[in-house]
This record gives sequence, C-alpha cells and structure tokens, in this order.
Amino acid sequence: MGSAFIRGILARDLVDAGNVFVFDIDDTKVAPIQEQYGIQVTTDEIDLLSKVDILILAVKPQVLPEMMAKIGPEVTAEHVIMSIAAGIPIATLKKHLSNYAAVIRVMPNTPAMVGEGISAYCSEEQISPEIKELIEGILGALGQFIEVQEKLMDAVTGLSGSGPAYMFLIVDALADGGVKMGLPKAQALKLAAQTMLGAAAMIIKENKHPAELKDMVTSPGGTTIAGLHELEKGGIRAALMNAVEAATLRSRELGKVN
Repeated sequence: MGSAFIRGILARDLVDAGNVFVFDIDDTKVAPIQEQYGIQVTTDEIDLLSKVDILILAVKPQVLPEMMAKIGPEVTAEHVIMSIAAGIPIATLKKHLSNYAAVIRVMPNTPAMVGEGISAYCSEEQISPEIKELIEGILGALGQFIEVQEKLMDAVTGLSGSGPAYMFLIVDALADGGVKMGLPKAQALKLAAQTMLGAAAMIIKENKHPAELKDMVTSPGGTTIAGLHELEKGGIRAALMNAVEAATLRSRELGKVN
C-alpha cells in the first residue's frame, strides 16, 4: 500500500520524487521502489522523520505502537501524521505524541494500486483547511475518498478495506463457473472481471439502487432469475454480510493494542 501512495503522489505531481523519503526495516522492499520511482531511502525512522513534513505510517497494526514509542519524541508541531494501520485508534497514536500538526487515520484499499481505490479518513480534531486539502489531494491520487467519524472506521475496514478480496473471490468463482460450462479460463476471467467492473460503474454512474439495476436485467422466467435463485439458495447475501461483520470485529480486536 505504501507503493500505491508513492505511485499516486508522483503521478499527480503532488511532490517531486526527490522529496519523497521511505524507510523499511527490510531493505529488499525499498530498493525496487527507489529504482522505479527515483525516491530517497533513509536509514531509520528517526532519519525519515527529520526529512519529511507528512509521515505516512504504512505498517502492520501489530508493530505500530512500538514504532510510535520510538518516533513520538521526535515528532514536531509541523508534522502531519497519517496512519493506514487497520484498527489502531487515533488516541493510541496520540498517546506517544506531545507535538503534531494533525493526526489522520486512513483506510485505503488495494485498488489504489491502479488509481481506483476508495479511502476513508478521519481525525479526532478539527483540522485546518490547508491540511484537509493536502490530505484529500493525496487520497484523491489513489482514487475516491470519503470522510467518516472514527467510530465507523472498523466498519469501513470490514467493507472496503477487506472488500477487494471478497470481489476477487467472486470473480474467480464466476470464472470457474464459466470453465465448468466450457469456457477457457482466460476468457472466463476476462468476462467475469469486466462484468463486475461494468456493474459497479452502472451503480455509480446511473445513481440507481443495485436492486433496481438487478430487476432491469431479470426477465420473467429467464436465465438471470434462475441464476439469482441459486445464489439466494446458497446464502450469498448472508455470507457477504457475515464477511463484513467478521472483518469489522477483527479490526476492533487489532485496535486493542497499547
């Protein structure tokens, strides 16, 4: 996800590549990114912090509190902190900070890698119009964005943060159905993926409820209603709702670290 941020920021010319600095404890992860984008690599977290105004914490939630304890004393009143660690509340981040310009919690998703992501963000405090414009400019480079209350961020994680994996599973299953009925896998995947893309585009562009669009393609006694009946028998609605619920609850569990 850190790579997606870099790609989007540079593609929109928000920051010159020479002013983008990256650190990772695994050198093998940053070397290809540096070579591809011409960004700068720093030696450790403190060195990174000394070179940037906006710090994007693209790390696992399990390691975030330890890292914040290390960098917290070095954060200044000019630093904007943006965390994409699932489940970790802003209060947990701020516990290690005495100075900061703003602390922002963000939940992006993997389609950001191709500029088609959706990110939700929140802050405990009222942020300045300048910082808000800055944050939305960065998130806009990844796709769409919305601002939500922090209490909703775990639900965002369960829906859109984990959601691409649900969609990948559905596309793969649809393609396998096509293979079962005689289609080559490559053709079946293309048909399934474009069908999902087109259906999503219709919801957004037509501004109609999915149920209305479903009814438009479902003729009496036709093929679509036969397929929908099988999906309902298989409990597809309940399964997807349960998936969002389970991922949301897991996000809340991750947020219980100190």
